[in-house]
Amino acid sequence: MESYLNENFGDVKPKNSSEEALQRWRKLCWIVKNRKRRFRFTANLSKRFEAEAIRRSNQEKFRVAVLVSQAALQFIHGLNLSSEYEAPEEVKAAGFQICAEECGSIVEGHDLKKLKIHGGVENIAAKLSTSINDGIPTSEHLINERKRIYGINKFTETPPRGFWVFVWEALQDTTLMILGICALVSLLVGITVEGWPKGAYDGLGIVLSILLVVFVTATSDYKQSLQFRDLDKEKKKISVQVTRDGLRQKISIFDLLPGDIVHLAIGDQVPADGLFICGFSVLINESSLTGESEPVNVNAANPFLLSGTKVQDGSCKMLVTTVGMRTQWGKLMATLSEGGDDETPLQVKLNGVATIIGKVGLYFAVVTFAVLVQGLFSRKLQEGTHWNWSGDDAMEMLEFFAIAVTIVVVAVPEGLPLAVTLSLAFAMKKMMNDKALVRHLAACETMGSSTSICSDKTGTLTTNHMTVVKTCICEEIEEVDNSDKSSFRSAVPESAVKILLQSIFNNTGGDIVKNKDNRIEILGTPTETALLEFGLLLGGDFQAERKASKIVKVEPFNSAKKRMGVVIELPEGGFRVHSKGASEIVLAACDKVIDSKGDVVPLDEQLTNHLQNTIELFASEALRTLCLAYMDIGTEFSVDNAIPLKGYTCIGIVGIKDPVRPGVKESVAICRSAGITVRMVTGDNINTAKAIAREIGILTDNGIAIEGPEFREKSEEELHELIPKIQVMARSSPMDKHTLVKHLRTTFGEVVAVTGDGTNDAPALHEADIGLAMGIAGTEVAKESADVIILDDNFSTIVTVAKWGRSVYINIQKFVQFQLTVNVVALIVNFSSACLTGNAPLTAVQLLWVNMIMDTLGALALATEPPTDELMKRSPVGRKGNFISNVMWRNILGQSVYQFVVIWYLQTRGKAAFHLDGPDSELILNTLIFNSFVFCQVFNEISSREMEKINVVKGILKNHVFVAVLSCTVIFQIVIVEFLGTFASTCPLTWQQWFVSILFGFLGMPIAAALKLIPVGSN
Repeated sequence: MESYLNENFGDVKPKNSSEEALQRWRKLCWIVKNRKRRFRFTANLSKRFEAEAIRRSNQEKFRVAVLVSQAALQFIHGLNLSSEYEAPEEVKAAGFQICAEECGSIVEGHDLKKLKIHGGVENIAAKLSTSINDGIPTSEHLINERKRIYGINKFTETPPRGFWVFVWEALQDTTLMILGICALVSLLVGITVEGWPKGAYDGLGIVLSILLVVFVTATSDYKQSLQFRDLDKEKKKISVQVTRDGLRQKISIFDLLPGDIVHLAIGDQVPADGLFICGFSVLINESSLTGESEPVNVNAANPFLLSGTKVQDGSCKMLVTTVGMRTQWGKLMATLSEGGDDETPLQVKLNGVATIIGKVGLYFAVVTFAVLVQGLFSRKLQEGTHWNWSGDDAMEMLEFFAIAVTIVVVAVPEGLPLAVTLSLAFAMKKMMNDKALVRHLAACETMGSSTSICSDKTGTLTTNHMTVVKTCICEEIEEVDNSDKSSFRSAVPESAVKILLQSIFNNTGGDIVKNKDNRIEILGTPTETALLEFGLLLGGDFQAERKASKIVKVEPFNSAKKRMGVVIELPEGGFRVHSKGASEIVLAACDKVIDSKGDVVPLDEQLTNHLQNTIELFASEALRTLCLAYMDIGTEFSVDNAIPLKGYTCIGIVGIKDPVRPGVKESVAICRSAGITVRMVTGDNINTAKAIAREIGILTDNGIAIEGPEFREKSEEELHELIPKIQVMARSSPMDKHTLVKHLRTTFGEVVAVTGDGTNDAPALHEADIGLAMGIAGTEVAKESADVIILDDNFSTIVTVAKWGRSVYINIQKFVQFQLTVNVVALIVNFSSACLTGNAPLTAVQLLWVNMIMDTLGALALATEPPTDELMKRSPVGRKGNFISNVMWRNILGQSVYQFVVIWYLQTRGKAAFHLDGPDSELILNTLIFNSFVFCQVFNEISSREMEKINVVKGILKNHVFVAVLSCTVIFQIVIVEFLGTFASTCPLTWQQWFVSILFGFLGMPIAAALKLIPVGSN
């Protein structure tokens, strides 16, 4: 079976599956009872084609808009443009001078002419009643007026479906519809022949069973939909930095309004349509909106920023002009949201299993019906009544047909693929509480198979709370005491302190602002925050330093260059470049240094060795090191010129402490015992990386630590030899990480999870089997490329995700084992009985009840088992593990044989064993068979909690869902047998008969335990 599944249903990958693969498996699933339910949690391919068409249309529209605006530019210069625009009265009355449609047409149409007519960005801001420095006023009345005129930043979404929609969808089941028709005919014939109410019992029994199945199914599906809706809300939570009332604050993108001043940095998503106010080196990736991969330069000459695009480089301030459904992104999102998630490999495989069993079941159903009808004809021939057909004969034929249809109901395990969704929904909800937000369903199950984790160091293995603890300035190594700044300043010449503060406060991606509580707040990455705190400790004034000199050009930090630079125009004239970044790289660009007297002297070999030894000393103490440098470049500098790479004067080296997170060492040890290799991939100094890797147990005696530049130089053969031994990669670029991941996946067949937080990590996150983005430090670009967002940036949470992933995989295996056992026994019992005795012991109503036990209730009980620590002591499944393992086949076949023997014994010897005679003996025997069969399933459900361990009751009371499902099954079985006999074709049993039924069920547990002692190979 496994090879058939891999061949026909194995094309679907955990991520980035082709459209052909998604189409192919759908075509193979032709035995489907309820299409709406079976394919509810699969991708809506038609909606995806629609979204792609919108993208292509956008690409063409924006291309034309750019060409038109370029042509318009040639005419604008020198023309005296007069405004013909007049704002509507309603807009004026609300205090604005421009309407939403006009704003939208300027940005979406890239209309430079209109922008010029309105007087440029500053005038548009004035017409929107905002200030480009202070933002919009936040009084409730003004905010409400702004919302009324311009709308809110929310997209139209498909309205949530109510409970009755799920009831209606559950009724779409073809087999239930056929049974419904059977019930209707049974009612009509029964009432005609036997009168009311006696003749209505059989028909009403089927109707009540159908309603019970429908309502239990709908309730389960509705609860799942609520869980997914909650998770969808979490996925869409994005915050942005804005200025309102002159104060910087963080707000949800859904609260943005036209007139808001938004601060964008590298990796951010543009949250609404707007106009560029000021900024440096801004590159925008518009591929999500237009499909165009070439980034666009945004500046004063091309100031248009489109919602949904990503900041690939640089930083800027933008004025929001258009929000929500008035943007192209809003229209695209409305369509994309209906496209759904790709189906997971397990869902597809289980659809394959359901199809195979469905075909077998359909064959058995047809043969069973034929055998039963042939038996009736034979009997009538023997009696010589083959020409006389009564209402009773018609009812018997109808019962045979109902049994055949019900065999199909039981045989097509519609619940298999849905059990995956149920288990994933349950796991995803629980993982949210454990600080992991799953963005793609497949990631949950794939994480359970992971064999390798490539983790960042900063913020994941460490706390990301950074402070400057050591410096080497003017050749002197000093420890930084946060409580005593005077001792530090007295040890460093004033001229050196002055240039150090100029470097810290100008060459930064961070900011020091007043927040909405009117308190000073430092914004930026933890590294930037640590440096700015150090600057304030030295007595520096951020705002004064910024006003003293004008920033001319900024080259933001990125992982490839490992440095950032800024050019400033000095108050006394001339330009100065400040550079900071990875110590070895910036130091290599220096040829001078500030000495102990504060003078600039040439950087000779002795001083170079001193500084390099200092870097190694700091790094060996697990400190993150940065080198700060500057260079005066005269009075001529053009913004178009590149920032120089060499000729700098070294200001000094700072050592930043970032302590290891509590619990990380233990989590790494758990991974090792679970067969998961943890590798550290960092941009930091190799000595810092090695010190921390040793501390937390990643770097062992047999492992290798390597630097990115050295890794890049290796040949394919060398990499093949080297990669299995690599435990630490330092000074790595994003492409080094991508190369490592690709080799691990393709060459070594590993299932790889990768963490990332920066924009440049997106390729590696995309390439990995599971991309894990950081929720706190991660950029929006990284989060969008990821499958799971680690909300607390903690490595221990990644281990929790792996544990839940394993739990999902094993829970679904347990459920499949349980359901296939019921399938096999129910099919064989009814078929063999029909062939050998001419009747079926289990009626349509009874089979519907059995179907519900194994389908919806079984999935609820077994697919929602919480994970245990034992799971992390097993070897990972990996890429090539069989889903239906030999262990499962052993348990399924062993349990099926036992149950079949029990049922067959009761059928053939039951009357004699229980001394049954009289007119009701057949009914009592069939009730006994039904009751024993159900209790065999109840105890088999308990045995299925563990596939290999004998102790199956450990922790059973902690799983409240399991206990509740089991209790409800037993209680309802008692009710069916003792009180609903008229509808269910049962009769009350004696206490001895109850005892024997339960005993037969219970004996399945020691049989299951004995089966587990039989050794079987893993494949």
